[in-house]
Amino acid sequence: MTTLPPFIGIVQGDACGIGPELMSKLLQKLTAAERNRVLIISDQRIMTAGNAVTGQETHCKRLNEPTEIDRECGQPQLLDIRCLDPANIVPGTVSVDAGRAVLKTFGLAIDLAQSDVIEGICFMPFNKAAMHLAGIGVADELTWAKKRLGVTGRASEFNVIDGMWNARVTSHIPLKDVAEKLNIDGILDAIVLANQTLTRAGYNNPRIAVAALNPHAGDGGTIGTEEIEIIAPAVEKAKLQSIKVDGPFPSDTLYLKVRDGQFDCAVSMYHDQGQIAIKLLGFDQGVSVLAGLPVPIATPAHGTAFDIVGTNSANVNAALNAFRMVAAMAQGRNLATRDRAQFRM
Repeated sequence: MTTLPPFIGIVQGDACGIGPELMSKLLQKLTAAERNRVLIISDQRIMTAGNAVTGQETHCKRLNEPTEIDRECGQPQLLDIRCLDPANIVPGTVSVDAGRAVLKTFGLAIDLAQSDVIEGICFMPFNKAAMHLAGIGVADELTWAKKRLGVTGRASEFNVIDGMWNARVTSHIPLKDVAEKLNIDGILDAIVLANQTLTRAGYNNPRIAVAALNPHAGDGGTIGTEEIEIIAPAVEKAKLQSIKVDGPFPSDTLYLKVRDGQFDCAVSMYHDQGQIAIKLLGFDQGVSVLAGLPVPIATPAHGTAFDIVGTNSANVNAALNAFRMVAAMAQGRNLATRDRAQFRM
C-alpha cells in the first residue's frame, strides 16, 4: 500500500516581499506527489501577482471556504482568502494591509492544523514591522502561534542548514539584555527542547553542543563568569536527564564542530551568535523551524528581501527545504542523514 505524502499548508507570507514569487516557484519545484497534497492559503490575486513575476503558473483547484477542502482530490488546492488587493500595496515597502493579511492567512493555517485538516505549515517570509503595525501584540510569529495553539511550555526558533541545527536560549531581545536574561533553568529548557525536537526529526540520541557567552568561554572566569556559574551547571543538569550534551564551547570554534559532524545541534546564547554561522554556511538553503509546537511549522531562514521584489531573482531553495522539512517532520521521517561534503575545507 502506497503511503500518501502529508497534507501541507503553504501560507503566502508578506505580499510586499518575495513571498508571492517564492510560492509560484515552489509549486513548480515540488514533485507531482508533493504538489497534489498541498493547500495554498492565500488571496488568489497575490498568487496571480507572483505568477506574473515568474512567468510560471501551476493550476490549482480554487476553494472559497475551508469546508471545500478535499485532502484526496489529487491536485493542489488554493483556499482563496480575499484579504489583500495587490493594487492597494506598494511592493518593497512595509504595509499594514500586508501585515493584516499575514495574520489572517497564518491564523487560518494554524486553526486548520489544530483541526487536523492539514498536517504541517510552510510559510513564506513575514515582515515583523508589518505584523506589528497590524496589531500582532507579541514579539514575533512564534509567540503568536504559541498563544493561538494554547502552548504553555517552551517554544523556540531553530535554524537548520544541511542537517546542522541551531537552537538558542534568548532570541529577539537587545544584545545588552542577554546576560541578565540567562539562567540555569532557561538554558536547561533550551537543551531539553533541542533534544526533543531533533528526536522528533528522527535523530537517535542527538549530540548537542552548548555555546559559551563570553570570548574564550570566559577564560576560566577572567573575562566573564556566566560559563562557570550558569551555563556549565545547566549542561550538567541536562546530562542527568540522559541527554547527550557537552559544553560550554567557545562560539568561534563551536560551529566548526557542528559543521564537521561532531555534533548535530548547537545551542547558542543569543540570536546572532548562531545565526551568523548558520547563514554563512548556506544563506540560500537555510530553514527556520518553530520548535515546541504541536504542529510542524517552518519557513525559509531569510527575510522578505524588499530590495529584489519583482525581479524574478529570488532563490527558492530555502523555501523548498522548508516545505520538505515540514513534510518530513509531519510524516516522522528520519532527517538525520546528511551530506556535509560541500562544507569541507
